[in-house]
Amino acid sequence: MSELQNLPLFHRIAGQKVLVLGEGDAAEPKRRLVERAGGIIIDDMAQAVDQGVRIAFVAYDDAKACEVAAINMRCAGMIVNVVDKPDLCDFTTPSILDRNPVLIAVGTGGASAGLAKHIRLRLERILPQGLGKLAEALFAARAKLREQFPDGGDRRRALDEALREGGALDALVAESPERVAGWLDSALEAQSSETAEFVISSADPEDLTVRQSRMLGEADAVCAIGDIPAAILARARADAVRIACDVTTCPNAQQGNAGSGGDSASPRCPRAAQQFALSESRNTLTVILRWQSAD
Repeated sequence: MSELQNLPLFHRIAGQKVLVLGEGDAAEPKRRLVERAGGIIIDDMAQAVDQGVRIAFVAYDDAKACEVAAINMRCAGMIVNVVDKPDLCDFTTPSILDRNPVLIAVGTGGASAGLAKHIRLRLERILPQGLGKLAEALFAARAKLREQFPDGGDRRRALDEALREGGALDALVAESPERVAGWLDSALEAQSSETAEFVISSADPEDLTVRQSRMLGEADAVCAIGDIPAAILARARADAVRIACDVTTCPNAQQGNAGSGGDSASPRCPRAAQQFALSESRNTLTVILRWQSAD
C-alpha cells in the first residue's frame, strides 16, 4: 500500500474560535477562509490560549516570529498552519472546489499551491454547478434507500451502479438530481454477486484499463495472486477486504484461468466466499488480480 504524506480531513469549525495572527496579503486569505467556514476569528494569542482555541494560522512577515509563535501555540495544544512555511505546519490548506455540500480539496502538502490551484481550476470546468443538488437529493432519499436496501453493501453497490459514468445518476450529468426519485422507484432489483479476474503485468496504475480501475474502486474484496504492486492495490476501495492468496492451497490460483473477467453467482476466491457467507449482503464484487511479469 502506498503511503500518504498527509491525512486529508474535513474539520467543522462553524461557531468555533480560530486564532489568526498577522496582517496583509498573507493573513487576509486565511481570515476569509475561516469566516467562510463559519469560524470566529481571534487575533490575540493569550486570549486564544485562555479560551482553549485549538486551531491557529500564523502569517507574520518575520520568519523567526513565525517559528516562535508556532512553538508557543503547539505548547498550548493548538495545531498550527504557518503561511508559506510547510516545515512549520501541522496542517496545510488545500485549494477548494465548492459545490456545496460537495467539497473537493486539492493539496500538495505545501509543495506547490500553484499546482493545486490549476488542478482545481480544471476540475471546475468538468464538474457541473448542480453537483451539490445531487448530494442533497441523495441525502433526502436516505430513508427510502435504507428501506429498499437494508444491507449496507447492497446500498453501496446500488449507488455505485447509479453514480458511475453512464449510470442513471451519473455525477457529471446536470439532470441527475431530478432523476433520484425515479431511480429509487426502479432500483429494487437485486444484483447478483460478481467476480472479475485480471492479469496485471505493469506496476504503473496508469496502465490499468478504465474497467479495471472502476472495478477496483468498487470492489468489496480484492484477492492478490502474486506480488501485486502497492500502487495498483492503492486504487482499490479503502475499506475493501484485502486477501493475499495462498497459491499453494487456492484452487483458483492453481487453475491459472485469470484474464477472462467473467462473472459468477458467487466469488471464485474461496476466502472471499467465506467472508461474504457471513454477511447478509446479496450483492458483492470480488476482484482477483494475478501478477504476471512482463519480463
